[in-house]
Amino acid sequence: MCDEKSDSKVILAKWSDRFLAWLIDFVIVSSISTAIIFLSFGTIHYEFDQDWLWAESTQYIPVSTLFFVYWVILEYKTGQTVGKKILNLKVTGIKGGKPKLSGVMLSGFGKSFLLPIDVILGWILTNEKRQRIFNKLGDTVTVKIKDAPETSDMEYVKD
Repeated sequence: MCDEKSDSKVILAKWSDRFLAWLIDFVIVSSISTAIIFLSFGTIHYEFDQDWLWAESTQYIPVSTLFFVYWVILEYKTGQTVGKKILNLKVTGIKGGKPKLSGVMLSGFGKSFLLPIDVILGWILTNEKRQRIFNKLGDTVTVKIKDAPETSDMEYVKD
């Protein structure tokens, strides 16, 4: 008994699976950024006696930019980062199929530069699609791997 509606069902990724995928990506990108800092400066320890905030911000912006580039390239090209691939998750457009570059960039910006705010507001203002705020703005959704058909009557099912 197969009906037309069942073909448009998409399994939404759990918050816990999304977090684990993010954690895997975080370890990968952090390792790369630490290696870059070490190769550039010969150490990973900064010794700034004054202006600690300046030292932290000089590290935050380039590392966050590296995260942004990582997420945008992989999620736009394949829909998956290494963490998402391991956990069988994928970023799609809100109607299925490949997400738009602008949507992936918005989502990546939220993850890279404003993740705590993005997640907390996403939980508070959550919708049936488990989207962070920047996912919602970018019309992207994270799903369990299964090719999502492109259709206007998409039905989302929680994992």
